[in-house]
Amino acid sequence: MKLVVGQGSCGIAAGASKVYDALASEIAGNDNMTMGITGCIGMCYLEPIVDVYNNDNALLVRLVKVKPEDAHNIVSSLETMQLEDLEPLMISDSDKGFLKKQTRIVLRHCGIIDPTSIDEYKATDGFLALDKAVNHMTCDEVIEEIKVSGLGGRGGAGFPTWFKWNAARSSEGDDKYLICNADEGDPGAFMDRAVIESDPFSLIEGMLIGAYAIGAKNCFVYVRAEYPLAIERLSNALKVAQENGYLGDNILGSSFSCHIEIKAGAGAFVCGEETALIASLEGERGMPRLKPPFPAQKGYMEKPSNINNVETFANVAWIINNGGAKFAEMGTENSKGTKVFALSGKIVRGGLVEITMGKTLREVIFDIGGGIRDGMQFKAVQMGGPSGGCIPESLLDTRIDYKELSATGAIMGSGGMVVMDSSTCMINMAKFFLDFTSKESCGKCVPCRLGTKRMLEILTRITEGAGKEGDVELLEELCNFIKDDALCGLGQTAPNPVLTTIRYFRDEYDAHIRDKRCPSMQCPNLITYTIKKDSCVGCHICARNCPVNAIEGEIKQPHVVRQDICIRCGSCYQRCKLGAIERS
Repeated sequence: MKLVVGQGSCGIAAGASKVYDALASEIAGNDNMTMGITGCIGMCYLEPIVDVYNNDNALLVRLVKVKPEDAHNIVSSLETMQLEDLEPLMISDSDKGFLKKQTRIVLRHCGIIDPTSIDEYKATDGFLALDKAVNHMTCDEVIEEIKVSGLGGRGGAGFPTWFKWNAARSSEGDDKYLICNADEGDPGAFMDRAVIESDPFSLIEGMLIGAYAIGAKNCFVYVRAEYPLAIERLSNALKVAQENGYLGDNILGSSFSCHIEIKAGAGAFVCGEETALIASLEGERGMPRLKPPFPAQKGYMEKPSNINNVETFANVAWIINNGGAKFAEMGTENSKGTKVFALSGKIVRGGLVEITMGKTLREVIFDIGGGIRDGMQFKAVQMGGPSGGCIPESLLDTRIDYKELSATGAIMGSGGMVVMDSSTCMINMAKFFLDFTSKESCGKCVPCRLGTKRMLEILTRITEGAGKEGDVELLEELCNFIKDDALCGLGQTAPNPVLTTIRYFRDEYDAHIRDKRCPSMQCPNLITYTIKKDSCVGCHICARNCPVNAIEGEIKQPHVVRQDICIRCGSCYQRCKLGAIERS
């Protein structure tokens, strides 16, 4: 019997390392039980997770939200096979549906195998695709298989992967480079991190197949330095792969040689743009360059280069093993295969989701994600991070397809899906993303450097109660200017959160500007706290907790909030147990 503890970042943050140590201590000296680790299976909301496998390597039971103090009960129950004693820890039938409603290609090994074990990866057909490609297919045949699959780049734009590979292969020169963009900078996105932490060998295999196809002998993984666990596991996987002949010179006895190096980025969002990433790799400041020339013609060190993200490469081995046509059977006419999303925000089941293209937003958020937490109402979902837009409830039946999502004003993006409920102020949400993009702007072009700051100033003014007529029109004018004239994708898409909130939530802008009121009660300057005389018993709790002494009144007499002093912190509202204080 084997006890496997999920050890992705989410699991470790929830206490999985302590759970592992407690279980290991409990089974010490027990020859019938062993310990193991795995990565993130995607059910981040249930971590720490412990999977128990029988001697035939079949899943016996999945335990969730495990604590170190549960270790003794777990081990003793397993020793006597009294599994009913573990029922409080067992995953519910409802939560089992989280995985059953998904189609997993990129995440096929995540949460299943040990990410540090090449033997476990090989046992799941690992490196068979690499052997097939380098020993039984020409470079053109590999590219053709990717073309048949219809695989689009999963970094956001969905650009045909085969086209980029073919362009790099067709470029003149013997020195070519293949680069993996693992600079995952979108707030709310953690897909690439989870794949590297949980299945690093699949990334390596996909990159090697891509390098073989374009004729590259050197590869880079540009990964965020804020991902230490991902870097550690990828470093280990590269070392082990080279020791086993899957990396380095004459791979698998072929004439193909290739080396992969990790480059840790300093966390600049703009380095997610491919030319800025290349500049950073070269030791320069991460700033975008004008295109053309494209990286396929003149990229790293001015040599032909190909850049794809982690999720794109993680699809490659599956496609080579199963055929491009099988991949193309999934999805829609415009968007083939599957897509991984990071579900976060006000959702019941937050975590990683992989679904076939063509499912609706409603299916992902409600059927898989379990809907909105705490009985609140759905309001919007932010797709595509700072470069994306907010999609309202009326468009929940939009299919997950590059073209259809683009029509809403949002984008697929790398896969961040931030769910918002009725308590969310959409202007505050737009301000949050504008604050992010204005700070992350490299400053190279005026539209992005100054335009995002001017938009942020207007949004800030509106949320502080100083909005004025014409602000919305001015925002729209600035948005269109920046979209048309910014140098790179960061600037060109920065206005999307603002444009979509204006498009779908114009009434909230009007309420802030004309009525000086925040319908969601999230903008402090637009909230008024008053005490209902009929309900106030003069307990004085609110007055004692007011940080600025804005509440006056005698004991056992109705109190009054002095509006000229009140800083609208909400302390009185939170402390009053009688509901005598109201917000408006």
